[in-house]
Amino acid sequence: MAQINHFDHGWFTPAISYVLSVLGSLLGLICAVRFRTAPSAGWRTWWLSLAAVAIGGTGIWTMHFVAMLGFSVAGTRIRYDVGLTAASAIIAVVTVGLGLIVALLGEQARRIRIVLGGLLAGLGVAAMHYTGMAAMRLNGDITYERSRVAESVVIAVVAATVAIWLTLTVTKPAVIFASALVMGVAVNGMHFTGMSAMSVHETQPTGPLAGAAASSLLIPIGLAVVFGVFGLVYALAAAPTEEDRAAAAYLEARRQGLSAATAPPAAQSRTLRHSRGTEAPPVPQQPTRQSRLGGSNWTYRDRTPR
Repeated sequence: MAQINHFDHGWFTPAISYVLSVLGSLLGLICAVRFRTAPSAGWRTWWLSLAAVAIGGTGIWTMHFVAMLGFSVAGTRIRYDVGLTAASAIIAVVTVGLGLIVALLGEQARRIRIVLGGLLAGLGVAAMHYTGMAAMRLNGDITYERSRVAESVVIAVVAATVAIWLTLTVTKPAVIFASALVMGVAVNGMHFTGMSAMSVHETQPTGPLAGAAASSLLIPIGLAVVFGVFGLVYALAAAPTEEDRAAAAYLEARRQGLSAATAPPAAQSRTLRHSRGTEAPPVPQQPTRQSRLGGSNWTYRDRTPR
């Protein structure tokens, strides 16, 4: 049996993977808060999609890949099948998104939908992990201890359920940050529990290993993560919040009120008719000097004493 090292670069890779899982969870929870206050179905779809990318892509899959940079097996190189590696990323984002859809879209049977959404997302996360492990190419036969695999699946389901419950409840910044820290622990716990189930039995090499080295995948994946995180941050900063929409509505109401107050009488009458739906009463005319003097013509000489 070959010797396996999960910390080939010391604690650097686990620390980076934890930071990425916390960052993805944090952005996903903020997107979920925006989802709950979205003014339309289009905005809700937008925020739900971003939450799935943040949690499934950055918080889970990227964490998995970075942690694998510290994985090594004595006596053999490791290569990765690019197609299966990409498929594992898609599985993570899609299943987390489906779990969020089940839990967030609807008002009835909220607890049941949280459990079902967590089960769906958790199984998807486990499928992502073991698909990523199946993408490895090395000179050896890989086996898994079934009890440890079962433990990792249970951790994945529980972690996903807690994550979905948090997307429905947290609103305060301090609570969101604390929740992201907890989610980071759960995601990393699931990963390393699954990795501890793995054993490698060495075999003689039969030729060069197919696939790409982890270092060659690091640059494109790193660029995707950087642009993805900046894109999520920009989307959160540029989109109006509930307070922004309320302030804009207040300013618009004030502007319309000031416009109506400074308009000429005829325009005010039209505004009243438009707002009330009825004809406004006629504006009384000020009496002229002629009407006050009984209708006779009045000149300056009439003021002189006769």
